[in-house]
Amino acid sequence: MQFITTTDLRTKTPELINTLKQNGEVSLIHRSKIVGIIKPVENQPKLFDVKAFKRLVIDLNLPKTTYKQRESIYRKHLMKKYGKNLS
Repeated sequence: MQFITTTDLRTKTPELINTLKQNGEVSLIHRSKIVGIIKPVENQPKLFDVKAFKRLVIDLNLPKTTYKQRESIYRKHLMKKYGKNLS
């Protein structure tokens, strides 16, 4: 499949998808003129930058709290906001 018309987009969708899965390109035709090219997306996974993450954590200067301390702070917040213990 090298060409597809705007009308055929509805009827030939499975063929279009198969062509794109095989890394093919399809020209889109509207009123006998090529108006664009449909091509598959290049899937490039984003790499996790550990150095940038560590720099961000240092720059944020977050307080060092344990799980118990965070739980205690959260419970106090709930008591202040809602006035009841949600244990």
